[in-house]
Amino acid sequence: MIIEQIAHVVHEANRAYCLELGDTSQPPWSEAPDWQKESAINGIRAVLNGTANSPEKQHQNWMDEKIAAGWKYGPVKAPEKKEHPCLVPYADLLLEQQIKDHLFHAIVTALSPLI
Repeated sequence: MIIEQIAHVVHEANRAYCLELGDTSQPPWSEAPDWQKESAINGIRAVLNGTANSPEKQHQNWMDEKIAAGWKYGPVKAPEKKEHPCLVPYADLLLEQQIKDHLFHAIVTALSPLI
């Protein structure tokens, strides 16, 4: 249960950050599709088990999951086509996109003692 609560928090933090960037593509947690919720939960588990012990590794973990699910690079996020513009190495992301990985990792790390 607590992992889902943390997933809710990281999702909403990411959503708020995206809104600040003018990106309105993130639905509220209550309206997020199951694949998006599962991705957040999987990311949390990767941080907790040490697989994703840095924002860079968090991003790689996210990319590995997406690619395994059939996603590919696309210039615009298009879930119906399984395309995402962030499916590039961490070093190739714009700073504003790298910040998402930092936020995710920091929030999970800060809340992990609750588990």
